[in-house]
Amino acid sequence: MEPKYKHILETIKTQIIEEKYPAGSMLPDQNTLAKEFKTSRMTVKKALDMLAIEGFIYSRRGSGTFVKKNALAQQDALPVNDYGGLSRRFSKSRVKSKPIVFDVTFPTPEVKERLELKQNEPVYEILRLRLVDNTPYALEHTFMPISLAPNLSKEILLDSIYAYLTKEVKLEIGGAFRKISAEKTEANDLKYLESEANDPILQVEQVVYLQDGRPFEYSISRHPYNGKHAYTIFDRKK
Repeated sequence: MEPKYKHILETIKTQIIEEKYPAGSMLPDQNTLAKEFKTSRMTVKKALDMLAIEGFIYSRRGSGTFVKKNALAQQDALPVNDYGGLSRRFSKSRVKSKPIVFDVTFPTPEVKERLELKQNEPVYEILRLRLVDNTPYALEHTFMPISLAPNLSKEILLDSIYAYLTKEVKLEIGGAFRKISAEKTEANDLKYLESEANDPILQVEQVVYLQDGRPFEYSISRHPYNGKHAYTIFDRKK
C-alpha cells in the first residue's frame, strides 16, 4: 500500500499542475490539509517538505506555504528518484501511449540476468511510443515477469502501467538502478521519435525493484534531442 504522505504529495502536485493552486497562490495550512486527507499534521508536513525539495512550493515564515512561480516548469523535469512514470508527472490529457510490440516471450540472457529469472520464466516484452502534447517523448522497451504483472493487457498499455501495478496488483516499488547515457540514433529513433540521423539520444536503462528486493522491470527508454527531457537531482549537504 502506498504511504499516506506519497498520496498527499502526488495529489497536491497534480492540483498544482492542473492549476487548482496557481503559481503564487497559498496552499491551505497544515491543519486544514490534515483534516482534508484524514491524517496527522506530521504526515502532511512530510509531503510538503518533499514538494519543497522537488521545487513546487516554498514556505514563508509567518505567512504560509506558496506555489513557486516556476512550479509548472518543474513538472517537465523528472526527479532522478521518481518511479511514477509519465502519467503521474504530466496531466493525463497531455500523455498518450502507442503500443508497438506487446508479446510474451522467454528472456534473453541479458534480460534473465537483469530480472534474476530462470530461462523458462516468461516475460512480457513491451515497446511503446510515449507522446506528450502529441510530440514524441520516449520510446520505451520494457520487460516484466508475467508472474509479477498478471493480466497485463493492451488496454492497460494505453494508460499507465505503473498505476495498474501499484493500485490493482498492489506492488510496492522500492527503488531503481538507472544508467543514463548519450547514444547515437538507431533505426527506431528515426522511425518513431522523428529524430535526424546525427541527433544525439538520451538513453535511460533501468532495473526497478520492489520493496522486498525483487526486480520487476528492466527497461531501456530512448528520448529525442529536443530539450524536453531532463532529470533533476536534489543534493543536500549533510
